[in-house]
Amino acid sequence: MINLEIPSKLKPLIEQAHVVGSAVFRPISRKYDTAEHTYPKELDMLAAVMDGFSEAGAGGGVSNVKQGKRDANDKTVRNGANMSTVLGMVELCWGDIGLALSIPRQGLGNAAVAAVATPQQKARWGQVWAAMAITEPGAGSDSAAIRTTARLEGDEWVINGEKIYVTAGERATAVVVWATLDRNMGRAAIKSFFVPKGSPGMTLVRLDKKLGIRASDTAVLSFNDCRIPKDNILGSPEIDTKKGFGGVMQTFDNTRPIVAAMALGVARASLEVTETFLKGGGLDTRMRGSRWTQHAAVAELHRMKAELEAARLLTLKAAWLADNGIPNSVEASMAKAKAGRTANEVTLRCVELCGGVGYGETELLEKWARDSKILDIFEGTQQIQLLIVARNLLGLKSSELR
Repeated sequence: MINLEIPSKLKPLIEQAHVVGSAVFRPISRKYDTAEHTYPKELDMLAAVMDGFSEAGAGGGVSNVKQGKRDANDKTVRNGANMSTVLGMVELCWGDIGLALSIPRQGLGNAAVAAVATPQQKARWGQVWAAMAITEPGAGSDSAAIRTTARLEGDEWVINGEKIYVTAGERATAVVVWATLDRNMGRAAIKSFFVPKGSPGMTLVRLDKKLGIRASDTAVLSFNDCRIPKDNILGSPEIDTKKGFGGVMQTFDNTRPIVAAMALGVARASLEVTETFLKGGGLDTRMRGSRWTQHAAVAELHRMKAELEAARLLTLKAAWLADNGIPNSVEASMAKAKAGRTANEVTLRCVELCGGVGYGETELLEKWARDSKILDIFEGTQQIQLLIVARNLLGLKSSELR
């Protein structure tokens, strides 16, 4: 049974992550927002600390995330890597989302390795900084429409295609590339491949300028007869039409609660600053009586807090299910959909409530509003999450919901 109390063993991790967000991220947040594509050197020392968390099993980084498996008779309640990662990410993104995405060896590709790699592959690549390349010019929300191909030639895979919106695509030391073994076989033929940086045929085309999360690099990568060793396919090379590409998609079950956690962090930061601003204006921000008898700004503040709490509980549930070996695809999508939309709404509304202060650069509110939009887009858009939830609740195929 899930307990909504924060586990005492994870409180030191939360405190340490909060210190990082406060003492490391926020002081340099504006610097790297302005100097887009400049690597934050301050993160090198932090990366060593994060590695220490991982080795101690404390979590706090994407690379630790994996679905647990358990015996049917095992009734032990676990709070493991998924829960610790989510709770740590909330605090890091309370500091800065773009910087949290830029920590070395904590890339989204690491979550793919944790989800579908063999034990031998995890041992080889567990500490490598891996980006994840899924989206293509003609394949965005529909991951099954991937056109990048991989064919086996002797002892090498040959990859051809183009990937866009690759987070940490330039900085990471490897990229997990999603490609199809046979376009005629549909979803079942889609596999993920571990492509080290500098592999022959892999080219960095450009870095994209963005609305937000500017501290994080977003790359376009081209693969032209890119060759990697035969063993660099993650998991099994067999095409199983009954199983589909569920193993690869499990990556999203791991990462969507993390994106939800990012949303929780930036939304909470915005609410805290806004509440301080309202108090400074002489308003009593305590919940007293009906919202209809309160100042409109205070009533709005409490409404947003309630929305954020709902998103937080959904996120904790998704992480808890993963740690306890219980399928969490629907819950992961619910958490991501709710938290992503809530963060975007909250940050923009906080800018409004704070007026000129919220819109200027004296506070981080306007930056947080820009940063938050991506949380409702990447790792599956809001619309895709709602489609997944509806499909599962109604027992229908995606095509039947159109």
